[in-house]
Amino acid sequence: MATEYGQGYGLDSTPAGHPRHTRHPGRPGRAGERRHRLPAVLRAPVEGRAWRELGYVLLSLPIGILLFTYAVTMVSLGAGLLVTFLGVPVLAAGLAGCRGFGALERTRARGLLDLDVAEPEPLRMKRQGFAAWMGAVLKSGASWRALLYAVLHLPWATFSFVVSVTVWTIGWSLLTYPLWFWVFPMYAGQGGIQLYGDGQHRIYLDNPFEITVTALIGLLFTIATPWIVRALTMVDRLLVHGLLGPSRLVTRVVELESDRGAVVDTAAADLRRIERDLHDGAQARLVALAMDLGLAKEKLREDPRAAAHMVDEAHGEVKTALQELRDLARGIHPAVLTDRGLDAALSSVASRCTVPVRVEADLTERPAAAIEGIAYFTVSELLQNISKHARATWASVEVWRTENRLMVQVEDNGVGGADASGGSGLAGLTERLEAVDGILVVDSPAGGPTRVTAELPWRAERTR
Repeated sequence: MATEYGQGYGLDSTPAGHPRHTRHPGRPGRAGERRHRLPAVLRAPVEGRAWRELGYVLLSLPIGILLFTYAVTMVSLGAGLLVTFLGVPVLAAGLAGCRGFGALERTRARGLLDLDVAEPEPLRMKRQGFAAWMGAVLKSGASWRALLYAVLHLPWATFSFVVSVTVWTIGWSLLTYPLWFWVFPMYAGQGGIQLYGDGQHRIYLDNPFEITVTALIGLLFTIATPWIVRALTMVDRLLVHGLLGPSRLVTRVVELESDRGAVVDTAAADLRRIERDLHDGAQARLVALAMDLGLAKEKLREDPRAAAHMVDEAHGEVKTALQELRDLARGIHPAVLTDRGLDAALSSVASRCTVPVRVEADLTERPAAAIEGIAYFTVSELLQNISKHARATWASVEVWRTENRLMVQVEDNGVGGADASGGSGLAGLTERLEAVDGILVVDSPAGGPTRVTAELPWRAERTR
């Protein structure tokens, strides 16, 4: 149950989970990185992302008109018919249609804005039938959020469409003015774009200097347009994510269900480990001890010296079995943790580490038993990894409280390379901490040092 430095620092037998802290393969300085000669400000107008975002804004106006018209028509018709039974199915159909349009909008945002929004919570029907379906649609918060999106999207789509088309048109028309200014003297009978005119004076952009300045102004507009459009689409991202995705409550429920599954799996794995250790360790030794004592009993009269030797060996086996049972009990929940608290328990586990460990616990009161146990086993497994794989000469354990959080930090000067990604066991520790709303942060550059910080919620100790 240990990890290797440089190959994923964690517990190999723990199933892989989603890592919180991973290193991106595309960071600067890595091989295969795509290098650009131009800065992002200058290349933005010709990048695919800018054109996709502009396309999203241009499509938003007709789609917004369609959504607004459908939503207002169906809701008004349904509300007007509520005096009869027909109003309920019409209103339910309108809300269901808004949910369908919401799915299309999520797809459009995924394709053009690279925004991946999960589907909202499904309809919950206790029984089958059309009446149950209508009730589920009307009770669903996702349905009403989709309706709210359809109503709010049109005014924002209109504003973003007007702003985007205006700045985009001004930018490119002024930038390309040197290419088409000849149209004015040839077909309009004037020297160029008219800046000012009254009964006596007219000012045209017709000399090379003015044409160049106009093109430069157009260049500034062209460069600024993608960033203006991007700022406008940020509001669209918020609308899609907030109104067309799952609610925060549902997301939290899904997280808790996942954490509950992780806790159940961990508990089942611990039970299997305890059963295996008892079966293959202490139980096997006790069976062998019983057989040895039976043989000693048979030889007691015939060969007392041989019987005494067998009893002496059985005595050694008893000591070994007791030690294994003591270690197994300590692995389940050490008595020192229950009796004396986290400081004494961590000092005890640090004394069994193969490298000198400095322990500092700055706690004025004890946390809840569950939090205390998770903190203890986290430190225990990290120190076990240090003993086996870190090749360190010293380590330290620090525990302190910050407001409503319990902080645990384990540091060593080993070879480093700890990684919480992939199938490493640190992902298993992360899942165990997530089950109680905790997090695990790993800082382990190649060559060391390694610093692992666990953050747990603080819950005060109750009557034990």
